[in-house]
Amino acid sequence: MDASFLTDGDNNQTYADEHLLYEGKMDGFGIAMAVLYLAVCILGLAGNSLVIVAILKLDKMSSPTTVYIFNLALADGLFMVGLPFIASQNFRNYWVFGDAACKLVMVLDGINQFTSVFCLTAMSLDRYMALADPLRFARWRTPRSAKVVSAFMWLFSLLTILPMALHFSADGGLCMPYLVSEAWWLGVLSYTFVLGFALPFTAMTTFYAALLLTLRSQRLRANTPHNHESQRLERQVTKMVVAVVVVFGVCWLPFYTLNFYSLYQTGLVLSFTRAFDFVVLLSYSWSCANPILYACLSDTFRRHFRTLVCPAAKSPPSMHCNTERYDLSDTCVRDVTILA
Repeated sequence: MDASFLTDGDNNQTYADEHLLYEGKMDGFGIAMAVLYLAVCILGLAGNSLVIVAILKLDKMSSPTTVYIFNLALADGLFMVGLPFIASQNFRNYWVFGDAACKLVMVLDGINQFTSVFCLTAMSLDRYMALADPLRFARWRTPRSAKVVSAFMWLFSLLTILPMALHFSADGGLCMPYLVSEAWWLGVLSYTFVLGFALPFTAMTTFYAALLLTLRSQRLRANTPHNHESQRLERQVTKMVVAVVVVFGVCWLPFYTLNFYSLYQTGLVLSFTRAFDFVVLLSYSWSCANPILYACLSDTFRRHFRTLVCPAAKSPPSMHCNTERYDLSDTCVRDVTILA
């Protein structure tokens, strides 16, 4: 979630007071960041909305995979809602929406941020079960089970972020947390870092590494070195794994790093505040990357998108879009059957 120059309570107030000196003044960096924030917001809303429409219209959440992708896209899309407020604050150097809106935006921002991360983690486990041993895990991989898990993730995200989000206030002219003490802030940073980054990143890396090892083992046991289909699956999954883990780390690690570094800041440092504005933008950009990772790298979603943007009535018969409903895990299950 967004925050600005976070240290102890006295320095926090000093920062707010000094920041107010720039109220109403616009510099090139502030304008550029505001434009970039709004661009990320538009792209994130458009991309995630397309994923949501594709699932509801063409897939009907018929598999656990699409249930998780739907909740991921919903959380990422709602995550974008807070961006215009943050862009406005960066543009004006002042929060104009009131104290209640500050708390509400930060609560929603935190819920969607953590739900998005939790969905991505659940998807890594689901992908492992679907490819490693689909028959063994079939009773756990049902749309009903995925919906229950998703509901729990939303609730857990609320409970995780609520104590911190309610400490945000706009009384000093900026929407920022009132810090009880450095120890309190260090505790908040630590548990949000562990729950929002360290544990999910470790879990995703573990499940995806196990998945790649399983796929390679299955291919070797099949003793078919010229099986191009199995090699294609392994390459596709490898690309997905590398993309997901690298993008997640690149987008979120700088955000948490600067939050911890803020404990050692004393006073207003322009270079630090600008760096923090940038890493906040980078963390939001992750929600734009998810539709690309889980749509452009998925053959099924590409078929879904072609169906949405290519009306059959306006195309010759040879160019008609395929409107057949696809389970996002159908290709994976078929490939695993071939490997076995």
